[in-house]
Amino acid sequence: MPRAVTRCRKLRLMNLPDAPAEQLTVIIPTLNEAANIQPLLARIFEQGSAALQIEVLVVDDGSTDATCGRVLLLGQTQPVRLLQRERATGGLAGAVLAGAVAASSRWILVMDADLSHPPERIGDLVAPLLDRSQDMVIGSRYVPGGRTPGWPWWRRFMSRVACLLAWPLVRLHDPLSGFFATDRVSLIQCKGDAAGFKIALELIVNAKRGFRVKEIPIVFRDRERGESKMRFGVLVTYLLRLLVLLARLMGARLGLSRSPSLPRGHKLPKTEN
Repeated sequence: MPRAVTRCRKLRLMNLPDAPAEQLTVIIPTLNEAANIQPLLARIFEQGSAALQIEVLVVDDGSTDATCGRVLLLGQTQPVRLLQRERATGGLAGAVLAGAVAASSRWILVMDADLSHPPERIGDLVAPLLDRSQDMVIGSRYVPGGRTPGWPWWRRFMSRVACLLAWPLVRLHDPLSGFFATDRVSLIQCKGDAAGFKIALELIVNAKRGFRVKEIPIVFRDRERGESKMRFGVLVTYLLRLLVLLARLMGARLGLSRSPSLPRGHKLPKTEN
């Protein structure tokens, strides 16, 4: 595999030695992830540098294990905060949006808590935002260099079909990725009725014209500890939400909708691989 694909980027000062550090908030939605949260945070903070200061905001939706206790304990010595939602409305998307509202950093990175997303790629996701060449960067399983080792054929097939269904909305290989970076304002402006587990798709569809999106390859690994949150109901929510977004787009193209998120003459966001 080419070194350009496998090399991970740790951000260093690009200007003067006394240039102020960029601030990044990593939002991690959790539900019973006690076994994963400590090793995940250790790997995340290894990506910080003099040029990039990282804080972690864990948004918990009612864990019944030791997740919250461990986060609070880690927060005594590391820049980690815990946000416990009393009502877990909107699913994973709702958790991410709540985290964006509570964050103070300009830049936001979203990732799962189950160690499926590689923290070592944080620098590569954030760098195009800092040099202002992109508005959003997605860690993609399906661009050249991306992999899903250990997946059975039927899971790969289902995942590809799900991405293909979103093709009328966005020209991306992996718009359903839960590993992405963008600015806080763009995330907060994502439509208020966003629901389900694919907040990245919602953000791109509702973005302003000219919103630049880039995909970089990642290796997505299945969780080793804990229980998967993927359920049939989650897939149903995605399909229903997809129908809503498609209906809005079609309505806008036909001149039947005045939605501010999909105005008449709406064009798909610009993307790069």
